[in-house]
Amino acid sequence: MTSSFDGSLHLQSGKPIWNDFGIVLSPDGQKAVSGGLNGDLKLWDANTGKNIAEWTGHTDCVKSLCWSKDGGRMMSGSDDGTARVWDMESRKTVLAIETGLSRVGAVIYSYDMTMIGTGGESEDLKGFIKIWDAKTGKLIINLEGHTRIVYCLAWIADGSTLISGSSDCSIRTWNTTTWQQIHVLTGHTSAVRGFAVSPHGLILASTSWDKTARLWNLENGLPIGSPFQHPANVETVSFSTDGKLLSTGCWDINTYSWDISGILEEVGLLNPTVS
Repeated sequence: MTSSFDGSLHLQSGKPIWNDFGIVLSPDGQKAVSGGLNGDLKLWDANTGKNIAEWTGHTDCVKSLCWSKDGGRMMSGSDDGTARVWDMESRKTVLAIETGLSRVGAVIYSYDMTMIGTGGESEDLKGFIKIWDAKTGKLIINLEGHTRIVYCLAWIADGSTLISGSSDCSIRTWNTTTWQQIHVLTGHTSAVRGFAVSPHGLILASTSWDKTARLWNLENGLPIGSPFQHPANVETVSFSTDGKLLSTGCWDINTYSWDISGILEEVGLLNPTVS
């Protein structure tokens, strides 16, 4: 399933069936939610492409979406500066957070669902990442380090590390107990736009407007192999369920699949033992 700046959403390689901006699948893979340029959200049957429901609340483009683990709630981030949590049965807002960001570019739940991470653009050039209590919406901490808009966030499965990517070209990892910075991953030469964490949680894939995708070892913050070169800016990335394939979405209106099994085998991360 792919979404594009042309406003279309595609299932596999078929014709476009929806007209919206971004999309995220439910945990069971049966439904999807898309965010619209005018701030609306739509619920879809992922198998048939049928529109199930539509609702509003945001007043500007919805740039980021995240399901809860049980599929009962949906979180959205918007250019209106807010993050909203929705009950997926009633489609009602159960939590609205005025983030203080001028644009919210990324929203994510912590693995245990107790915290919410938001990233975006900060007019005071501080606090590009904010962590909130998922029940009350109370601010827990501002994370300072990035110097420009944060476009992407990822929480590794054991909950110990938050990962952030920014227009300042850097990727940063954070200890979620102390909130201290662990590593700064450098190598991209333009905005970092997308993330995916491997199924075993040891590898990060990133995409950038420098026309590359990169692999990183999350244990030491070092790059793995050479960058995957593209003909244009790269927006999105995803691992296959076995972690051996990588898919990327590029501004040349194509998606690409990469066999990374040889690269991972060479560095001993193809079938790692995770304690």
